[in-house]
Amino acid sequence: MTLTDPTVFYTGWLVDLAEREALLARFAPLYGRAIAHHVTLKFDAGDTAPPGEVAGEIIGHADDGSGVQALVVAIDGSPARPDGGTFHITWSLADGREARETNAVIATHGWAALDAPVPLRLIPAKLSSSQAQ
Repeated sequence: MTLTDPTVFYTGWLVDLAEREALLARFAPLYGRAIAHHVTLKFDAGDTAPPGEVAGEIIGHADDGSGVQALVVAIDGSPARPDGGTFHITWSLADGREARETNAVIATHGWAALDAPVPLRLIPAKLSSSQAQ
């Protein structure tokens, strides 16, 4: 199994395309490849249905200083993902870096809170890993 295997699915929420450009302007990508695509709830979700509607807020940011930038997201008031990780959006990546590295960057480097949360419209989704950015 690879992270781009079309038979492996993840569930979560897509960043609403109607908000994406404004968010990219507000939170400038630090690295050459803007991702800003989704928040993962569960990877390798099998037959799991998409999650329900949630209240999303951008509450912080993380950057390892060498190619991985993320925005930390609270889902229904909490950044804690059920698997022990942190809800986030991989925001931008440098060449040679991969979105899957974001979890480790947040765990290792932590994240900084924003002065005020930013509301975020999210769309429930189930996608194959080959559709991930």
